[in-house]
Order: sequence, then C-alpha cells, then structure tokens
Amino acid sequence: MFETDLDKILDKIAVIDPIKYGKSRNYIDGAVTKLSPYISRGVISTKQIMKSVLDKGYKPYQIDSFLKELAWRDYFQQVWLNKNIDTDIKQLQPNTKNYKIATAITTANTGITAIDNGINELQKTGYMHNHLRMYTASITCNIAGSHWQMPAQWMYYYLLDADWASNACSWQWVAASFSSKKYVANQENINRYCNTNQTNTFLDIAYEAFDNLPIPTELQQLTTLDLKTNLPQKTAIKFDVSKPTFIYNFYNLDANWKKDEVGNRILLLEPSFFETYPVSNNTINFMLALAKNIENIQVYVGEFNELVKEHNINNIYFKEHPTNQHFKGIQENRDWMFSEVKGYYPSFFAYWKKCEKYLKSY
Repeated sequence: MFETDLDKILDKIAVIDPIKYGKSRNYIDGAVTKLSPYISRGVISTKQIMKSVLDKGYKPYQIDSFLKELAWRDYFQQVWLNKNIDTDIKQLQPNTKNYKIATAITTANTGITAIDNGINELQKTGYMHNHLRMYTASITCNIAGSHWQMPAQWMYYYLLDADWASNACSWQWVAASFSSKKYVANQENINRYCNTNQTNTFLDIAYEAFDNLPIPTELQQLTTLDLKTNLPQKTAIKFDVSKPTFIYNFYNLDANWKKDEVGNRILLLEPSFFETYPVSNNTINFMLALAKNIENIQVYVGEFNELVKEHNINNIYFKEHPTNQHFKGIQENRDWMFSEVKGYYPSFFAYWKKCEKYLKSY
C-alpha cells in the first residue's frame, strides 16, 4: 500500500487532485493522498506538497480545504514545541471514568462494522482513514470513558504515519481536553461516510441522547497495554571524524537534506525515545525501508550522548524537532509551510488566520 522508493513517493505528490480531495476526503473511499506516512517520517514536507500543488496553477481559495489539512500538521507540531502534549492541554478531560482502554477497541470487537474493519486494517497495514480515527477516539473516550492517553498510544503504535503531535492533539481534540466540546458521531454519520448501512448498534441514536448514554456492554471490559518496540540489534558503524556528521532519526528521513555534502550519515535510533513512544514492527520496518533512500546511511542504535562519546564527534548537524532538544550541534529548521508563523495558538483557527497573511504571496 505504501511505497518506500523516493521517486515513487514524489510521483504521488505530482498526481494530487486537491479539489477532488476537498470534496471527498471525509469518505473512507475519498480522494485522500495517503502522503501522511512520508510527511511524518520527514521524507517530504508540508511546504513541498503545498508548493507543488500551487505551482500547477490552483489558487489558494480553490483548494482551501486541502491547504488547511496540510496546515493542521504544522499546527500540531507548533503545539508540541510549546506545550506538554503528554498531559491534558487546555483542561482536564471531562467525565473521565478510567485510565485504561476498552478491550473491544484493541480486539476490533466493538460491533460497529466500519470501526472494527478500520481497526483490523490499522493493525495489519498501519493505515487508518482520518474519519475512522475520530470515530474510534470518540467511542473510546466519550462513550467508554477512557482517558485519551493510553488509547492514543495504542493507535500511534500501529500507525505508519506515527506522529505524536498529530495523534495526541487529535485525541485530545476529540476528548475535549484540547477543544471546547467532545466530538461524537452516531451510526447514521458513520454509515454515510463509511458506505455501511448498519442499524441497531449502541450508536444508532439521536445526537441529543449521547449526554445520558450509559457505557455499552460492548465497551465495559477494559485492558492495559504493554507496548514494546523491537529495534534492530546494535552494530558497529564506520566513522570519519574529519567529516561532519548528519543525524537522521524517526522524524527526519529526508534524502535531499545535505545530499550534496560529504559527511557521516547516521540514522539514530534512541531506545529511550522508543520506550516513551513505542511503535510496531511494521512501523520500524517502514522507517528502515525509507532510510535506504539516503545514500551511505548507517543505523546506530543507542543514545545521542553514547554516539558522540564512542566516536568523539564534534561537527554535528540535525533538524529541529521536539524530540531532538537534547541534541548538541548545529540545528537546522524544518521546511514549515509558513516559517514566519511560530509559537502556541489556542486554536487552529487562530493559527490559520495568521498563515493566510503569508499565503497571499503565493
């Protein structure tokens, strides 16, 4: 489903239809780009995609929906840079009843056909349509009463586009710890966007009934998680101390970064990072396959300080990211859609209004 060859990934950008995307993206068979795994891994950037589409002659007002969806990713990254997103951002999640996850979620046994199919696809392929992610988060947090954090870690674990900012902030938006109200969807809504016609489920109710909906039997059994990352075995790397060192990681696999410069190219996989944010074997294998686009890349399994000490490194370059704040060396900026718009904005609307001022230059 997801190519790992760079040229084929770039071909996917070239065939985007942003107008069709805007009209159909909420449907599970809509014209979504499926570029999020490459954005999350830093293979391509939101700005690169935006520029490619605008260069075709589209006017920003024609593809407003497409541009906003791209900008949501940058917005969540700015939130991560400026806030602790591992806790409730704006307020405590309302009506939290447990800090576990419904077993029916982890086993794809909710009884909601579209959601169960989506969970099975997620665990098998690493992909889940964004609308299905929202539905899953909604019944987990707002109906089963689970606090968002453990379920968000569960979903992140399987996603090929694992991006803790987008994932955690989206779950918090659904659960109303990062929004003004909970997001809920009934069976009619799910049927509409998922091409199902299911009835007589615990979601087959009017929206006003959600406020007094008891936890359905299907969601009452709870479980905890023990998620582990299986990193490659540590192996020796070749190192030339006379050359600069370019550090790549889980969030930066940009094959064009420093492409024309000579240096040591190291994919750094820190066990401490993956203990905090564990991911599946599928995600690790996907990351390693993408890394092969980077010429002469070597994989180092260990902490940043260990790498520096073992090889006496001085001249280090890396890309800015919330997970890199302990790195030492020369930090370079990511390719933001709007590099002028930085800092924390309490809502995407406020962030986007600022971005629109700079969009006029395109």
